[in-house]
Amino acid sequence: MKFLAGIFQILEHTSWPTPRQRWKDFFAILEYTLFFTVIIYAFDFVLRWGVN
Repeated sequence: MKFLAGIFQILEHTSWPTPRQRWKDFFAILEYTLFFTVIIYAFDFVLRWGVN
């Protein structure tokens, strides 16, 4: 039971992000996703163009 109490103690001392920081993180994730999607799509297009 000390293990579970320890988990809750750690969670109480954790600093959670503010709502504004959560939105910033969310948009950062979307930007990275879009960036890598474009890179992968471009790489796929170049490979398809080169193979054909």
